[in-house]
Amino acid sequence: QVQLVESGGGLVQAGGSLRLSCAASGRTFSMRLMGWFRQAPGKEREFVAAIRWSGDTTYYADSVKGRFTISRDNAKNTVYLQMNNLKPEDTAVYYCAATERLFPVRDSRVYDYWGQGTQVTVSS
Repeated sequence: QVQLVESGGGLVQAGGSLRLSCAASGRTFSMRLMGWFRQAPGKEREFVAAIRWSGDTTYYADSVKGRFTISRDNAKNTVYLQMNNLKPEDTAVYYCAATERLFPVRDSRVYDYWGQGTQVTVSS
């Protein structure tokens, strides 16, 4: 089992920044891909970004490319999502997820482990 705990959410004005963290514990050696997803009220959960646990390969949704950056610290078993130039449409609950697989990256069904989520609210 892998446990994921997110932190760093909050309320920010449009144009501001937040950094989300996802701390992993348990059988972390089995993880190959870490992802961030988000879900706004009344909408389906959508892919935001992902990173391979080894190497430098990252993936982004078109809606956040150039504004968000995913990174990891293997020594701390932590993945980060730096969010800059936030927009009101970024408001959602953000979830961290992990999987032992590598593909398909943007499909939430691939991910076996999920955190509890952290709320991000961007005011206009």
